[in-house]
Amino acid sequence: MFNSAMKEEAITALKAAQAKHESAANVVGEASARLFELRRSSSEQIITRVENYINPLANSPKEFDKTFSEYRAEFKTFNEIIAAIEAEAAKVNTRAGTGAAAGVATGVGVAAFAPSAAMAIATTFGTASTGTAISTLSGAAATNAALAWLGGGALATGGGGVAAGEAFLALAGPVGWAIGGTALVAAGLFVRSRNRSIAEDAATETKKIQTHIAELTAAKLEINRLFNLTERHVDGVTVLLAQLKERAPGNYLEFSTIQKEWLGALINHVHSLSGLLNKKVQA
Repeated sequence: MFNSAMKEEAITALKAAQAKHESAANVVGEASARLFELRRSSSEQIITRVENYINPLANSPKEFDKTFSEYRAEFKTFNEIIAAIEAEAAKVNTRAGTGAAAGVATGVGVAAFAPSAAMAIATTFGTASTGTAISTLSGAAATNAALAWLGGGALATGGGGVAAGEAFLALAGPVGWAIGGTALVAAGLFVRSRNRSIAEDAATETKKIQTHIAELTAAKLEINRLFNLTERHVDGVTVLLAQLKERAPGNYLEFSTIQKEWLGALINHVHSLSGLLNKKVQA
């Protein structure tokens, strides 16, 4: 058939790009969940550990109190995002159970926005393409915003929109997202009668997917950087608190020079963690 080789070649390239994209998406999903779990577990521990040290310490420097207050504020914001997502996911799943919400597109169930996955994306990427925090959206709007991001942004901003998110990204398993019904391309591509048109459409979709792959690669690098920085500062807090508790007196006025340096380093670590806790990845 005329141009059939061109069509098959284009479809093969499209399938290869799709497979690579799904692999990259899984890596980003795993990294997002890993970062979220580190942020949640470490912040809860640090709040407790630092409070246990501050409360009995006499004449603690005002800088320490101020820095810890800032960290507590960031921790509160982080927890509010988690609570909002958990509450919204519960409502959406309840509606889904009665058949009132089946997703924003055919084959996309509300399970795609399970609490753990939603919390990972909300605390890692933060906002929908409109600039509205995903955690403040509700129901289909929340899922819609997530899928729009997965598709590379809303159509109005030049991205692939919800359809692209549905078609091109299957974040399944590792993060708990079950975006079903993922097709290789938008509906109707392979029912075109002309081989050349099919090939051209497939090539266009392949380019879009390759752009998304590049974005996912950049996002993965940034997520890993945030993870490593957070882990480094958490380790710093842990080591310094242990040293201070074991070797420093209970009154800051009696600290030696080295003990004051330890406390100063601890303050710096906590300050850095305040900035990292709610820092978002710009995809």
